[in-house]
Amino acid sequence: MAGALAARGPDGEGFHVASGVGLGHRRLAIIDVAGGHQPLYSEDGQVALVVNGEIYNFELLRIDLARRGHRFKTRSDSEVIVHGYEEWGEAVLDKLEGMFALALWDARARTLLLARDRMGEKPLYWTRTPRGGLAFASELRALRHAPGVNVAIDPGSLARYLVYEYVPAPATMWRDVAKLEPGTKLVFRAGSAPRVERYWALPLPASAETGRILSGERAAHDLLDELRRSVRERLVADVPLGIFLSGGLDSSTVAALAAEARGGDIDTFSMGFEDPSFDESAHARAVAQHIGSRHHEERVSASALLELIPRVGTLLDEPIGDASIVPTHLLARFARRHVTVALGGDGGDELFAGYSTFQAERLAALIWDHAPRAVGRAAAALGGALAFALPTSTAYMSHGFKLRQFLRAAGAADGADASPERRHQAWLASFEPDDALAALAADVRAAAPTNLYDVVDARMAECPAHDPRDRLMWFYARGYLGDGVLTKVDRATMAVGLEARAPLLDTRVIALACRLHPSLRLRGLTPKYLLKRAMRGLLPDATIDRKKQGFAMPIGSWLKGPLRALLEDELSEARLTRTGLFDPRPIRRLVAEHVGGRADHRKPLWTLLAFMLWHDAHMTGASS
Repeated sequence: MAGALAARGPDGEGFHVASGVGLGHRRLAIIDVAGGHQPLYSEDGQVALVVNGEIYNFELLRIDLARRGHRFKTRSDSEVIVHGYEEWGEAVLDKLEGMFALALWDARARTLLLARDRMGEKPLYWTRTPRGGLAFASELRALRHAPGVNVAIDPGSLARYLVYEYVPAPATMWRDVAKLEPGTKLVFRAGSAPRVERYWALPLPASAETGRILSGERAAHDLLDELRRSVRERLVADVPLGIFLSGGLDSSTVAALAAEARGGDIDTFSMGFEDPSFDESAHARAVAQHIGSRHHEERVSASALLELIPRVGTLLDEPIGDASIVPTHLLARFARRHVTVALGGDGGDELFAGYSTFQAERLAALIWDHAPRAVGRAAAALGGALAFALPTSTAYMSHGFKLRQFLRAAGAADGADASPERRHQAWLASFEPDDALAALAADVRAAAPTNLYDVVDARMAECPAHDPRDRLMWFYARGYLGDGVLTKVDRATMAVGLEARAPLLDTRVIALACRLHPSLRLRGLTPKYLLKRAMRGLLPDATIDRKKQGFAMPIGSWLKGPLRALLEDELSEARLTRTGLFDPRPIRRLVAEHVGGRADHRKPLWTLLAFMLWHDAHMTGASS
């Protein structure tokens, strides 16, 4: 199992094996390179720990625990977890600021504690074993080596994957394996059922007014202070460290504050593309020049991207329908030649209303939430006619693509059970639910849920907030960020032994974002209003004011050009039938319409292609 995760931890391995328990660890050495080997132990050896990740407030915790009489054997940040557990028990999780997946064995209590960080930066999978035990790992690929683990594909997970572009936690693509959700712990004793509990949730207030930060001036000052502290804490490492810099607001914020903290002594990394509609490298260079960093840029040819795509399944232990994993991995591979740790801007869009869907929501609410139902349907019909009258384009975020995605909300929002969150899921989706079910083989379809928005509904039922704008923050943080973006970044970076850190996901930054009045996140149609205000003067105005651009590839044009042969091979009737999972007829129609230039099906086709490449890499010879 440890060997399967060697890429995540190329610097060594360690094991703790005792009566009833075995812990394995692969190490990526970041802090206390010489002495921080794992497992880590309490003074009496009764507590053993393996952990993936970093604890950023370890120095303060170490001082506190030393004053309480604990003796440390290493300088490792992770050792504070062992002594913190001795001091506070499971409540140690409340004191940790960091990203982590941990497994702690308490020999006295004969108890295993598993836990995952608050936002889900680090992964943790688990399953019951045939003889009543429990197996766990950072990736599914390791669990293939655990005795008796069932790797059969779950029909519900496959159907949801087609809609969400990932398998929403706690489910996985394998029927009998679960993800531990972000902010959740699992306690297990042999002979008992695992106890799974949430120890943290996004701290959104119930009211949009009570206890809110209303002053933009005060909030901008407080946000900048918290961001500066968070970035400083994440600059601690005993190995070379740099910044992913796209030229967008979020990564530029992290880079500017890192350069400020280090007097410009920082390395930044970006990637350029041949297609100008996807290339942000000039913006990254402008920011690097402004902050005085040592900037490294790699120009990636289409051939390099195309060469990696057939092997994308090997990067993934579970399929992800986000094509940006390819350039993200290439950027990580480039940065890894120079550094072992890279800070990025993940989380800014979710916390500060940065996606264009937040702006689209303003219009959608007028059409579907406040206007009479007949008016909403008429507007959708008129817009639909316009959308399909536009020429088919595979350019980045073309007008036709955006309009067609927007109009999906008409179906998602229609009916008595309408919700803004379903509307947003429809905008993000590769497949609409009915189309997803239609693409499945009959027996798989029969075993899948009929309501594929059930995950959205269940998660929103847990949201304490009532303001629709706060509820959308909850929706994006719990789903798109935790299950999608952070999973993609973890796999893309750890595949080359590079640790990615996200300063914007610091707990105190999150708490402040949750206390903001929603109008300080999205002011009119201005996204990230407060973050832009906080960074004004520290970044070029052009960086702050330019429109968001995603980290993407020209997948739409490639699928009917250089990737056409791969697409038609992987989605051939013979291959699809052989899996026993799909009905080839609707899928072949999607392929024919796309390659023939009659429609733009880039999202569903890439989602299917990514699944098939994953299936080739991980399910060949396995029963599905």
